[in-house]
Amino acid sequence: MHTPTTRPPHNRRTSQAPVAAHGAPGRPAQRPRHGATSVLRQRGLTLIEVMVALLLGLLLIGAVGGLYLANHQTFRQVENMARINENARLAFELLGRDLREAGGIACGSRVPTANVVRAPAGIWWNQWGQGLRGYEQDAAIAANQLPARAFGLAALDRVAGTDAVVVWSSSNAVALNIVNHNANAAALHINRNPHGINAGDIVLACDLRQAAIFQVSNANQANTTIVHNTGAAVTPGNCRKQLGLSSAAPHDCTTAGSGYSFADGGFLARLQASAWYIGFNGRGGTSLYRVSLGNNAGTALAVAPEEMIENVTNLQLFYLERSAAGALGDRYVIATDVNDWSRVQAVRLELTYTTAEAVGTEAQRITRILPFVVGLRNRLP
Repeated sequence: MHTPTTRPPHNRRTSQAPVAAHGAPGRPAQRPRHGATSVLRQRGLTLIEVMVALLLGLLLIGAVGGLYLANHQTFRQVENMARINENARLAFELLGRDLREAGGIACGSRVPTANVVRAPAGIWWNQWGQGLRGYEQDAAIAANQLPARAFGLAALDRVAGTDAVVVWSSSNAVALNIVNHNANAAALHINRNPHGINAGDIVLACDLRQAAIFQVSNANQANTTIVHNTGAAVTPGNCRKQLGLSSAAPHDCTTAGSGYSFADGGFLARLQASAWYIGFNGRGGTSLYRVSLGNNAGTALAVAPEEMIENVTNLQLFYLERSAAGALGDRYVIATDVNDWSRVQAVRLELTYTTAEAVGTEAQRITRILPFVVGLRNRLP
């Protein structure tokens, strides 16, 4: 009998529980699905997140922009106010210096002065003796018309509603010593050459006894002779060559003069005459202008108005006058209330300045009124 062969049982591999990733037995390992890791890593922002980020960015940009604009506006205001202060300093220096020297003569303001320069009608710069004269703001009154520049609306014209002033003095720019004076030859000899005096210049000679204003009829930088004759090719010319005083005031061409020789050690200086006013500058604004006495090839005349300080909108002038008895007034008065311009002792100025840009509230220009007082140096006790 065949005995069947017993086949050994199939050796099946005993299943073992897989070990989890963290080493704990009995738990199947959780493997990520294919591509899940890359999807998580590449996921973008949601629309809400983008909108929040944009909003925060806009808020930040707006805050920075607002800070910049505020600082820029502050800088513009500071810069424009600094310009006002600078203009006020210039006005005090230029106009104030002119007023301080009003009526000034190197030999003393109290010496009598002869004026032999012809004075045609309308010549404002030849009205020596007053030292200064003011003009009020009312354009309807003829006495308020500034001879150097009339009221108007064109460029360089005087602005209605503003004051003006004319100042006369001997210039300190050219101050020469008189060495000898030959009155018969109408020749003054000075201490140096070149001397800066030209034919046609209006000059003032003086010593301790008197002064005289005349137009130079001939001068040469190569020598030291200054001629004050009549009939020369200069305009307006001299009415006589004698430089002495008349028997009675006024000591000008309307009266007969006398012969006089200036002593050695006297002085010779160019006459200075200036008219100050507020005028239209042709750029839509107003400025402080000056008209000065000049010399054009032997003709003495007022030169074209010169813009001195821009963005000045108003000028108001008030004067302190001594009485005929010598008592100082108790208040400043306007020009029409001055009795004698030769007795004015001080001037109060009120200049109105405006900023060059509209940097004030509601986009307006900032305006400042800055006053100052000037004493006339040659008239103070």
